[in-house]
Amino acid sequence: MESLLQRYRRDRRKLLDFVLSSAPIHQSPTSSAPTANISDCDLDVLSADYVLDCLNSGGVVDISKATKRYYEELARPVLIHSQLGNTYFLSSDTELSGSPPRRLPPQIYVNQSTNHTSSSSENIAISRDDHVLKHTATTSTPLKPVENVNIYSLGLPILNTGLSDDDLRVSAYEIMLASIIFSGVQVYAVQDKKKEKSSKFLSGFKSKTDKANLQSQSLGRHSELMDTFRVQMQISEAMDLCMRQKLMQFATRKLCDQIDIPQISLGLLNSIFKSDFVHEKSYIQWKNRQANILEEVLYFFSNLKTAERLTIKSSLAKIRNTKEWDFIMPPSERAEVLLAMKEIGSKLASVPGRFGIHDETCYWTSSYHLNIRIYENFLFGMFDVLDEGQLIEEADEILMLIKMTWSTLGITQSMHNVLHGWVLFQQFVVTDEAMLLDNAVLEVHQVLSIKDIDEKEEQYMNSLVCSRVVNGKEIKLSLVEAVFFSMSIWCDSKLLDYHLHFSNLHERGESRSKDQAEGHSKLDNFKTVMNLAIAVGFITSSECGGIKLTKTNGADEVATKKLETYIKKSIEAAFSRVAATIDLESKLERTHPLALLANELRLIANRELTVFCPILCHWCPEAGMISAMLLNQLYGERLKPFLKEVTCLSEDVKLVLPAADMLDHELTQLYSSLCKDHGSVHRFDRAFEHYEIGEISRPIILDWVIAQHGRILEWTGRAYDLEERADWEPLSSQQRQAISVVEVFRIVEETVDQFFGLNLPMDITHLQALLSIIFHSLDTYLQKVISELVDKSYLFPPAPSLTRYKEMVIPITKKKLVESTPLDEKMNHKLNELTISKLCVRLNTLQYIQKQMCTLEDGIRKSWVLVRPSANQRWTNEESLENLEASSMMSSESIDELFATTFNIIRDTAIDAINKICDFTVVCSTGQVLDRICDLIDDAVRDLVVLSICQAALEAFVWVLLDGGPSRAFSDSDIPMMEDDLNMLKDLFVADGEGLPRSLVQKKADFAEQILRLFALQTGTVIQMLMTASEHISTGLDSRKHGRLCLGDAQTLVRVLCHKKDREASKFLKRQYQLPMSSEYEDSTWKEKDNTSLRNPLISDLIKRSTSFHWTEKGQSSFQSLKKKLQEATSEIRW
Repeated sequence: MESLLQRYRRDRRKLLDFVLSSAPIHQSPTSSAPTANISDCDLDVLSADYVLDCLNSGGVVDISKATKRYYEELARPVLIHSQLGNTYFLSSDTELSGSPPRRLPPQIYVNQSTNHTSSSSENIAISRDDHVLKHTATTSTPLKPVENVNIYSLGLPILNTGLSDDDLRVSAYEIMLASIIFSGVQVYAVQDKKKEKSSKFLSGFKSKTDKANLQSQSLGRHSELMDTFRVQMQISEAMDLCMRQKLMQFATRKLCDQIDIPQISLGLLNSIFKSDFVHEKSYIQWKNRQANILEEVLYFFSNLKTAERLTIKSSLAKIRNTKEWDFIMPPSERAEVLLAMKEIGSKLASVPGRFGIHDETCYWTSSYHLNIRIYENFLFGMFDVLDEGQLIEEADEILMLIKMTWSTLGITQSMHNVLHGWVLFQQFVVTDEAMLLDNAVLEVHQVLSIKDIDEKEEQYMNSLVCSRVVNGKEIKLSLVEAVFFSMSIWCDSKLLDYHLHFSNLHERGESRSKDQAEGHSKLDNFKTVMNLAIAVGFITSSECGGIKLTKTNGADEVATKKLETYIKKSIEAAFSRVAATIDLESKLERTHPLALLANELRLIANRELTVFCPILCHWCPEAGMISAMLLNQLYGERLKPFLKEVTCLSEDVKLVLPAADMLDHELTQLYSSLCKDHGSVHRFDRAFEHYEIGEISRPIILDWVIAQHGRILEWTGRAYDLEERADWEPLSSQQRQAISVVEVFRIVEETVDQFFGLNLPMDITHLQALLSIIFHSLDTYLQKVISELVDKSYLFPPAPSLTRYKEMVIPITKKKLVESTPLDEKMNHKLNELTISKLCVRLNTLQYIQKQMCTLEDGIRKSWVLVRPSANQRWTNEESLENLEASSMMSSESIDELFATTFNIIRDTAIDAINKICDFTVVCSTGQVLDRICDLIDDAVRDLVVLSICQAALEAFVWVLLDGGPSRAFSDSDIPMMEDDLNMLKDLFVADGEGLPRSLVQKKADFAEQILRLFALQTGTVIQMLMTASEHISTGLDSRKHGRLCLGDAQTLVRVLCHKKDREASKFLKRQYQLPMSSEYEDSTWKEKDNTSLRNPLISDLIKRSTSFHWTEKGQSSFQSLKKKLQEATSEIRW
């Protein structure tokens, strides 16, 4: 069937012929044709612009100049007739086409106009541009085993008379019309109304009312179908009307039922005259076509006698001579000429067929090359002219009418199946419509599935010889073999580079929606083409060097070798295309060629794994192995020289090694796809050679980590020094941590990102090295923060000497002073530097470290899961699957332990520092700075500060009870008041349910309550408890030792006796421990000494009391203030 381009050219010829029919024409003197006759001119090579210019100017059209102008225009781009003449058409949309292509341009093809059904020995290539099928001459390519062959030619004998596609199309319609009429079917012409073509495209525009009216006005279904087919065959209504009338008249005069092509042509010549045509040119063309048909069928009949041949020759010459036939010769002589030819035709038609098939005539075998071409036009006519990839709605019904021509054209069911499949296949090649390919494969399977074919029909089919010239040698094929041969050659040409022909070429995101749909269609076509190739057989070389079509069942050695060839050739072609442009693309993208090449090959490997191998494995189970090993080899040849030069983690190494490792991983999956199906792991390692990226990258990654270690420690120290100079200012009012810790974590996170951004295979050693960097960096920062802190013990007053209560009647003029140890200058400097604001910023900073540690750990764990192990770790010959799973579990446990060890140490250090700062901050705080503390500390640590205040208050309470000094003595009557004081403290921190939980406060106050119970005991009982506890003490008492006191501890019991206002206790302490009297010491020291702890009004108020906790107005005010602060601080915090 002709393509759209050929139709456009035909329409152009008709328009030029119409224009030139009324124009003065001048031809070159060498032409033998008359001056005014242009029937012999080639209208395809005349410039339409020149002809129109001549008509507009009133000049004479010079054929030679028109031809010269045509060839001159071919050398220039198509221009719009603008004044400047500088506007031209582009073959693509510049806005949609994007940036200029980076790949090399395709080979330049030279167009050749050929007949798609003619025999040819030219080497052609097929290129598709929209709906245009171009037959182009190409250079030989090593991927094609068959050269010098026209893929789309069946190799039928050539048409001696040079009948064109238009001639065959019109003749086909005449034959179909005659066959229907001679079969007795009444076909009427519709003259009153011009009917539309019933195509799928136009049927959408017909309303239900229009269809109902059409059906009511129809003159018969056959007439409707023939009118539809007339439009499909592009026959005018006038010509159709004329042919129907003449053929119906001819059918009434003819007695026999069998009709053949010569009878149809002679009958039409006898009844159609020049007067039946509007234009003389159309009549001449019609008459010459009929003469060519008769010459093709009768004159070139092989067994025709010489006299009969001369009669036909002379008769055809008279018919072609327009002047003699239409003007000079009377009707009786014309009838005699036609009768002579009719007699010869009848004689030939009476010759029995060679094979004895029903309705067989000698024309079946003598004119099969013409019959097949005509039948192809029938089948092509069922495709929608507006959408060549779709059949018209009436295709099945028209096909039934076409079958009426079988006896005339010598078509059998088997011939129909093979030709129908061939036409569907050709139309698929033009339109790329998958449905057509599927139907073509079905027709091929029908041909192959016929087992009980009639022997006569088989002999007849084998007699239809087609000649093909392959690699300079001519081979003879039957019709079926010729169709299968052409299909096999096309399939072979596509499958030898299936990555090019069946892949979505726009994988880089230029156009997604349309290209994805096309890509899916191409992938679906791949499987169908594979089925077609298996069905029709493969082109192979014979022992003598010839080419033959070898049948296969898809599982034999021939199919396996051929499929392996397809895989290797396609991979090599895809690699060559990528490698040819890799240097240019690497310069444009500013990346290393090997990295870019690996990325491109990874896409190829992925397509092999997900698209092609699942299909190829049906016939070639080792398809994945073959493609993986070949890609591995092709890339490895370029990669190995680069790997030998790798010594450090340079920029090129950072680009190439990850890309190569990802390619290796993709090829591993591709290769192991078959191994997984068969449970084979050992075969994989022995056959597949990895690139050893893991072995090469392992030491250089460790070197890089070590280099980062020193850099990070340097930046950490520098950040802390800058923080010291900035005097620990918060980052902002919302972010109250120090600037330095944010910088430290930024450096750490940047290093982690760089580490995992290497995208190289790693093991636990690399993770351990990374965590070591993080540990040392954060630990260094924490140690610097902790080193600036001071223990809270330096804020407490010195523990007073232990004394026994004794009231003196006569006061002593000179009393002893309480000993105190002054702080050194360095400690005083630290204390002065630890202001409230700095302590709060440090506290917020430590809390920020804890929070960021969790985020950092989660991020590293997630990134580590994505890290690929080296190839040797992925596959090990000695390890079974169970061992691999056990090793994986052990590795997971080791990683968890490594994370826990690293991050828990940092967390514990941070927590200890937080507690230390909380205790220190509370002890050195006063009521006036509580507001500032609440403003400065972060919400996350505010609960810790409140708890520290509670604990410090209770410790101060116990301090007064046990280490209150010589002036502290409590009688039995003071115990209820002291219990009330303790309850007041607890209520203070519970804050009417708005503060700390009562259970927590009670737990912190347990020790103080137990001390009060000791004071409530009888002195003898306490002495007995002390004597029992003293049996475990081998040395004397150290009154200055103030550690963690226990309830039954001798230290605690002695201090209880020292502070009891009781004579029995005093006598015991004097007799047993020789303690001095309390009256011998001066208590004014507490009032005069400038001690840090006295700055706290709570502790100061407790220490200054001599007996019980009867709160002064100032003390009560402090507690009320503290209670208010606690309520505000804990309003948003719940334990």
